[in-house]
Amino acid sequence: MHATRPVLAPGGLPLLGHLPALLSRPLAFLDTLPAHGDPVRIRVGPREMYVVSGPETVHRVLTDRAGYDRTGPLYAKIRTFLGNGLASCPHADHPRLRRIVQPAFRPALLPHYAEAMTAETTALLARWREGRAVDVTREAFRLTTAVAVRTLFSAGLHPRAAEDLRAALDVLLRGLYLRVVLPAADLLPTPARRTYRRALATWHAGVAAIVADHRARGIDRGDVLALLLAARDEDGRPLAERELADQVATLVLAGAETTSAALAWSLRLVAEHPEAERKLHAEVDAVLAGRPARWEDLPQLPHTARVIDEALRLYPPAWAISRTTTRPTELAGARLPAGALVVCCLYLLQRRPELFPRPGEFDPDRFADGGPPRGGYLPFGFGATKCPGDRFGRAEAVLALATVAGRWRLRPAAPGPVRPEPRLVLSPGPQPMVPHSRPGAPTG
Repeated sequence: MHATRPVLAPGGLPLLGHLPALLSRPLAFLDTLPAHGDPVRIRVGPREMYVVSGPETVHRVLTDRAGYDRTGPLYAKIRTFLGNGLASCPHADHPRLRRIVQPAFRPALLPHYAEAMTAETTALLARWREGRAVDVTREAFRLTTAVAVRTLFSAGLHPRAAEDLRAALDVLLRGLYLRVVLPAADLLPTPARRTYRRALATWHAGVAAIVADHRARGIDRGDVLALLLAARDEDGRPLAERELADQVATLVLAGAETTSAALAWSLRLVAEHPEAERKLHAEVDAVLAGRPARWEDLPQLPHTARVIDEALRLYPPAWAISRTTTRPTELAGARLPAGALVVCCLYLLQRRPELFPRPGEFDPDRFADGGPPRGGYLPFGFGATKCPGDRFGRAEAVLALATVAGRWRLRPAAPGPVRPEPRLVLSPGPQPMVPHSRPGAPTG
């Protein structure tokens, strides 16, 4: 059988294609795609993209490093933000950079990192007040940013500097999604473009400040920045200053935004599902007895971990992973040209009904017996480019969720569902919730 061109998704408009749907209701639009094939073709203005969401096609794209690379116009835009970091570099650069970064996430270091996770979570909750709404999306980001900077770079970050970094990252993640689906956004002299450029300058300045602070202290604390500073290439040369900053930027993003999104989603989902909340509270009360969660508690918090895992299934932070074909290729009987943009949609993969019955329901207990189906759950990616900090991020989210649940019951400040905000990371967006103390919880 000869390879054929993938089916074009219906609903495209003349000239614009599927751009309006991707800007106004992207997840609802994506939900319609599996019915039309895998891969399925969509149009964004004059460009075409190929969306894949089946386990076989996703695995093929993410493991065929010769046929699919992190190149092309999309990654050129990402590199204006992250540089040539571990999450954005072409495959040719990836093995060397991963060898430099991977030692920072070796299992022996995780208990030490967990001490900072517990301390920063405790400090965050000390600022909450009974009945006073907090934006848990913003609070989760503040927590994970502080943990990332403290553990990976052995540095403290002044609250104002952390807030500037958070605000810049928020603008960049939102603006980058717009630039992916609407490349002309960078050509229009609009206030939004000026805001994006200011945020990019703030981001680069913040990253440079982290590196400068580490250099000024001149102490090798065995953290990832010390490893990066000591790294040498095959010719004995250290990382260039820009390359060093690129790795720091990537680690701040990976260590902050992805974990904070998982935690923020978990807090909201638990509040909306009384039985899952009841089990969570019963578990943390029995294990923690009112104190903050620590590394050694993790084996005794299986339900808490399943809440995080189910939130990651429903709303994977890295919800769409793209690759560019390096040559004409065939994928699941479909013909793809060289230079084609292929989008592995993990949001769709992890909601396939043949892999997860009742895929749209929040059900942490689906992970209780044997774990997720093989190949159907990839919240940290897959293959050689899988996130090296997956255990770091999951441990942080579980410890934070357990500590919050041990002290507070959170309720949405306003009725109605949360509207996901698709951007580089799938975030719940602003999410005000009201903390109420749990009078029945042990006090320790």
